[in-house]
Amino acid sequence: MTEIPIQNDRLVQLFTTLCEINSPPRQERAVVEYVKGFLCGLGLELREDNAAEAVGGDANNLVATLPANITGAPKIFFSAHFDTVEPNPNLKIIIQDGVIKTDGTSILGADDKAGMSAILEAIRIVVENNLPHGQIQLLLTVCEEIGLRGARALDLDLVDSDFGFVYDTGPPIGTVITQTPTHDTLHVRLLGKPAHAGVEPEKGINAIQIAAHAISQMKLGRIDEETTANIGSIHGGQATNVVCPEVVITAEARSLNRAKLDAQVGHMVYLFEHAAHLYGGEAIIEIDRHYEGYTLTEDDPPVQVVRRALKRLGMDAPMRPTGGGSDANVFIARGLPCCVVGTAHQKIHTHEEFVRIEDLAKSVDLTLAIIREVAEMR
Repeated sequence: MTEIPIQNDRLVQLFTTLCEINSPPRQERAVVEYVKGFLCGLGLELREDNAAEAVGGDANNLVATLPANITGAPKIFFSAHFDTVEPNPNLKIIIQDGVIKTDGTSILGADDKAGMSAILEAIRIVVENNLPHGQIQLLLTVCEEIGLRGARALDLDLVDSDFGFVYDTGPPIGTVITQTPTHDTLHVRLLGKPAHAGVEPEKGINAIQIAAHAISQMKLGRIDEETTANIGSIHGGQATNVVCPEVVITAEARSLNRAKLDAQVGHMVYLFEHAAHLYGGEAIIEIDRHYEGYTLTEDDPPVQVVRRALKRLGMDAPMRPTGGGSDANVFIARGLPCCVVGTAHQKIHTHEEFVRIEDLAKSVDLTLAIIREVAEMR
């Protein structure tokens, strides 16, 4: 354990205060201002970029720097995101038996405010106790939940770090994500031809029928142990007496294996185009590389540091792949080495979301241990 005990009451107050600030994507300004005040009070240097313009929101990414008080240690960063998956303006928090949750009417917002509160509390402890540390930056992003857009817009001129740690996955505390998929999004427009459904339907081409034909033959869900695919949304039609002239579909495919991803996307595109041709319509398809996958090993510096920090604390946590993505995907693709570290949030993106206070405290302990490990790398 760390030599400095975690003040659980203070940590819980910080976490619940963050959760009580409503911050859905593109509306993070209030929580950004709160965190700026918190970090300014600790003496960190604060810079914002111009991400708001890029993402169409009201807040920028925040880069906070704690200058080193020792020499020779690597420069590191910790990262979490401000936004929550949905609004929770009427949040009602319940704390019972060491668990923090809601009354079930909204998300808690622990994704990613559990990660953010652990980072902030650890920095507060470092500053208050003048613990030895190299330079530490906090890369706190907006709009993670709608396509990692804040990380994509991050001004890298503000970043001066050798490697870092992204706090954005669930327990066990200290879990390291070693592999993520590459993720493609398909934006599909299926064009038919309108006609009166009761008077001359034979003159129309029903885009819904084109979509149904394609999707009915499509491999979806769990394709294999490395690959998934999904139809996420479908919109079309105006009235029952009109042959539907257009359907808009969003779909995705992910795989840990790039060749398998290309094959799955090719399969989906072929079926949409074949169905459109079969019925005399048209398929217009755009493919967006949502994020690139990555693979880490125990030899990567951030992974090494987390594993040593866990050992220092007498803890253990798995190294595992995941089917999801995070800001780490963008950071790594943009040349910022890092790894995703497990924090306290559980059942994220649901109204059953919760955290255990014990896990929050362990996450702070781990952050302090990481800082100590890096300081000893001089």
